[in-house]
Amino acid sequence: MRPLDEAETTTVFEKLMKFTGNNLKNIVENPSHEGPDPNPGRYCFRLHKNRVYYVSDSLVKRATNVARSNLVSLGTCIGKFTHAGKFHLTVQALNLLADNAKHKIWLKPKSEMSFLYGNHVVKKELGRITESIEAGDGVVVFSMSDVPLGFGIAAKGTQDCRKMEPNGIVVLHQGDIGEYLRMEDEL
Repeated sequence: MRPLDEAETTTVFEKLMKFTGNNLKNIVENPSHEGPDPNPGRYCFRLHKNRVYYVSDSLVKRATNVARSNLVSLGTCIGKFTHAGKFHLTVQALNLLADNAKHKIWLKPKSEMSFLYGNHVVKKELGRITESIEAGDGVVVFSMSDVPLGFGIAAKGTQDCRKMEPNGIVVLHQGDIGEYLRMEDEL
């Protein structure tokens, strides 16, 4: 486990910024109250086997006693780097994104299952949508009872959604909580 280098940090922050906007500072400056120290530490990002973890400083210090080959995971895995060097968020980052999301959409109750099966969000499934979403922005998907379901990339902006037909794609699916069941054999 090691800290991210400058290029990796830039790549991770750009991806998180797409979903959180200026709220990224809340993630980076989040105080940690874990560990024996009375003073709160901070959370940091660490890389282990091409996976990026969001973990408190005190937990990182305690993990130095474990050999790298024996360390499986530490903290919350928020994403992974591909062999090409691209960064992909995983569904484990959903709580972090939901708490700090800049753009949100809410799905109608009957359409939640469609999204949880890995389908894109179409206009007729929208319950609500935040203003000022542009095409290409990161969007967190919620149920109408404010339960985070997943995240994706906006295919159309808020203004374009009002003019499109009911079967037009609004959000391109990237991750959802249904992955835990669909990928049970791999996990």
